[in-house]
Amino acid sequence: MKVQDKLKGISRRDLFRVAGQYGLSSTLLAAGSFGGAMSLANLATAAESTYEKRFSKEPKFTFKFGAAGFNQRNLLIERAGCLEFARDLESRTDGEIRVEFIGDNQICGQTSCVEKTQQGIVEIYAASTQNSAGGAPYLNVLDYAYMFPSRAAQYYFMYHPDSQKLLREPYEKRHGLKFLFSHAELRGIQLGLSWEDKPTVTSIEQLFGTKNRVTGTQLGRIAMQALNLNPVPVAWEETLDGLKQGLIDGAETWASAVAYANMSPVVSQSVDLRFFCGTEHTAMSASAFDSLGGELQDAVMESAYLAQVHVQAANEAALVNTVGASNPQGPNTIFAQNNVRVAELDAAQIKMAEEMCSPEFQPQLWEEWRERLNGWSGGLDTYQEIYNIAREIPADTLAENVEPRRWWKA
Repeated sequence: MKVQDKLKGISRRDLFRVAGQYGLSSTLLAAGSFGGAMSLANLATAAESTYEKRFSKEPKFTFKFGAAGFNQRNLLIERAGCLEFARDLESRTDGEIRVEFIGDNQICGQTSCVEKTQQGIVEIYAASTQNSAGGAPYLNVLDYAYMFPSRAAQYYFMYHPDSQKLLREPYEKRHGLKFLFSHAELRGIQLGLSWEDKPTVTSIEQLFGTKNRVTGTQLGRIAMQALNLNPVPVAWEETLDGLKQGLIDGAETWASAVAYANMSPVVSQSVDLRFFCGTEHTAMSASAFDSLGGELQDAVMESAYLAQVHVQAANEAALVNTVGASNPQGPNTIFAQNNVRVAELDAAQIKMAEEMCSPEFQPQLWEEWRERLNGWSGGLDTYQEIYNIAREIPADTLAENVEPRRWWKA
C-alpha cells in the first residue's frame, strides 16, 4: 500500500476535528498505530479508545514533545520513531508519563526545537542533529566527512557503548540534553529541476561549482567547500521554495527527507554522495529526565531502545518501498511518481570525494573544529575513535543486520 493511501479520505480539517474532541496527541498516536488504510470513522473510534486509555489515570509527569515538522503522515515516510517512542513510553509506564506530541512546526522547527528544549518550553524534541547543531554545537561530532562508510556503520555506532563517552555524555554535559535515539542516513546532493534534462550524475566533477543549501552544521560546510559545492545557509522550511525558484542548484540532505517534506516534485536527481551524517534524532531535557525516579528513567531508556530498533528496520524498508531510494525503483514509490532519479556514484568516485574533503586525507581543514570537539569530549580524539568504531563491522554489512545493543549497559 502506498503511504499516501493510508490516510486517504481523511482531510486535514477532518483530522483536526477529531483532534478537537480527543486531543491531538491521542489522535496522532491512534493514526500512527494503523497498519493499513483507515476511514474517518475508524480514526475517530481509535482516537476515542486511545484517549480513554491515556486519560484513565492522572500522570505523574506530562512532557511536551516538539517534533519539528513531523506528523502521522510523514513519519510513515521517514521512519524517525517519534510516535512509537511516545506510545511505548506511555504504555510502559502505565500512564505515569504522558507525552503530548506537537508536530507540524506548531511549537518549534528544525533549527529551534533544540533551543526550546533547553529553555524548558518542551521536554523532548525531534530534529536533525545537523539543524540542531546551531544550538548544540557538540552535535557536529557526527559530521566529519566520510567518517561513516554506511548506514550500517551509523547504527552500529549508535548502539555502541562507546557512543556514551563520544557522543551522549558530552552532549548532555555541555547542552543539558539526553540523546535518546536516531534514524540514520547519509547525506547527498538533491538537485532541483534545472537538472531535470541533464544526464544522470555519475561523477563528482559534474557537481563542482553548483550552489547548494547547507544545514546548521559547521562541519558540513567544511566538506562542501572542499568539494566545491558552494554551501548556502537556507532554513529547512525555505529549501523547497529555493529549489522551486532555482535560487539554489540543490540541497544537501538525505533521500527520505526529500520525500517526507514533499520536496520530490522539485527534485530531479538524488545524488548519493554519502559524505556525512543525516541523523533525525530524538533527545530529552536532561533536567526532565533527572526529575524522574529510577524506574521511570529505566522506562525512558527502554522505550528509546525499542524506538531505535524500530527505526533501524522500518526506515531501511521505507527507503526502498516508500521513498524509492533504489535502482531500480518500485513504480509506486514517491521518487518514481515524481521522476526523481537516484544517481549512484561508484566506489572510485566516492573515494575521490573522500580524498578531497575528509579528515583522513585533508586534516588541515578540520584542525580547528577537531581540537574544539576533542576538548569538549574531555580530550578524546573524536574523529579517530568514531572512525575506528564505524569500521569494526564488515563494509558490506546491511543496516538491518546490525545487532541492537543497549548502549548504556556495558
